[in-house]
Amino acid sequence: MTRLIIWRHGNTDWNAANRVQGQTDVPLNDLGREQARTAAPLLAGLRPDAIVASDLCRAVDTAAALAALTGLPVRTDARLRERYFGLWQGLSLSEVAERFPDEYARWRAGDPDPGAEIETLDDLGKRIGAAFQDAADLAVGGTVVVSTHGGGARQGVGHLLGWDHAVLRSVGSLSNCHWTELRHDDVRGWHLRAHNVGLITQPALTEAV
Repeated sequence: MTRLIIWRHGNTDWNAANRVQGQTDVPLNDLGREQARTAAPLLAGLRPDAIVASDLCRAVDTAAALAALTGLPVRTDARLRERYFGLWQGLSLSEVAERFPDEYARWRAGDPDPGAEIETLDDLGKRIGAAFQDAADLAVGGTVVVSTHGGGARQGVGHLLGWDHAVLRSVGSLSNCHWTELRHDDVRGWHLRAHNVGLITQPALTEAV
């Protein structure tokens, strides 16, 4: 049985400010680095065989906390980047609501293609789902930890599980430095074992930020 741990990166200043990061390369803040150091021993206890991260620094630096404990290298994969948020990247959510009211309303309602040059949910799920599968293939029968982003994590998980958008909207967001656990076997395929696991108690922030 293969175990895939999908780990959201730690907090950033843009997370704290509800500013849309998307694929902007925003670093961890002090809280985010502490979250990664706190979560890393728990994940090290799962005895991972490989670590893969989005190439954005907030994900790479989160993964580095686990690499420091396990001695494993961090492989990067650009396909694991967060959803591309087009014209919204760099704006606060209040600015988005003011400047793009129609697109913002569609996004809040779960429209998979809200406009404003935002990557569609279908494209996002296929991109990240393929990266998740390739990461899992690095250690078939073992454990792989993937450091990625909140919105991308949910859509990639949905792609592997075969869940549609309506089902995914009922799944809560990953908090910073929390993770989802999937397992795969030859009989059941991919299945969900746990979601939003972690020690840090905090409200989940919207995936866009």
